[in-house]
Amino acid sequence: MPCVFVRLTFCDLRCTYCDTEYAFYEGKKQSLGEIVQAVLAYDCPLVEITGGEPLLQKNVLPLMTLLADAGRTVLLETSGTHDISAVDPRVHRIMDLKTPGSGEVERNLYSNIERLTPRDEVKFVIGSREDYEWSRAWVCEHRLAERCRAVLFSPIFGRIDPREIVEWVLADKLPVRFQLQMHKFIWTPTQRGV
Repeated sequence: MPCVFVRLTFCDLRCTYCDTEYAFYEGKKQSLGEIVQAVLAYDCPLVEITGGEPLLQKNVLPLMTLLADAGRTVLLETSGTHDISAVDPRVHRIMDLKTPGSGEVERNLYSNIERLTPRDEVKFVIGSREDYEWSRAWVCEHRLAERCRAVLFSPIFGRIDPREIVEWVLADKLPVRFQLQMHKFIWTPTQRGV
């Protein structure tokens, strides 16, 4: 499904597998009105706010509300290390839980799990068997598949064979979805703006 991606600058994490390091500092300052106007010009009903870490931007909450007010379905992709409670309830939150291999597992804000709703998703980025087992434990112990719309397992591109994760999921009969970064298979893995 076509989607307008709004990538916001800055992140306070340094995940070992980060593929958007340019989002740490690149970007240009724009007003809320400029961003909303640019997004609406695409005439696309689906908008995803990502980063960096979007919740570090002081105007991201009103931005998401303005886009929802304009009739857009708004997705927020967040690291899960910042409080999600103030996010407009119309926004679909896609919350990453940092696995041990990320190097940032201690930064997870686990209280966010209690704030998840049936419209939200939880994502685990997996680069090893250890990451998988850690993720499986969280899915099962916290009944994440019952709490939210979807639980996503996403392989770290180039670090683990995606088939391994699929085989583990099938063997364990986990109620999760497998997610690939499709743009890395369609275009070159480092291509931006696609």
